Amino acid sequence: MEQNFGLNDIVEMKKPHPCGTNRWRIIRLGMDIRIKCEGCGHSVMIPRREFTKKVKRILEKAED
Repeated sequence: MEQNFGLNDIVEMKKPHPCGTNRWRIIRLGMDIRIKCEGCGHSVMIPRREFTKKVKRILEKAED
């Protein structure tokens, strides 16, 4: 299943962040994707292939 992700979309990952929040904002797209925790503000950069495996669903699409 191909999902289309956009900048500033809010996604839910399969595993929650240690701070307890499971909402992440996409802040960079490319070969690597940087996501930022909506709870504590921690950001993580992961390869796109790994991101597509770990994402559960898109919670909010960003307004264009």
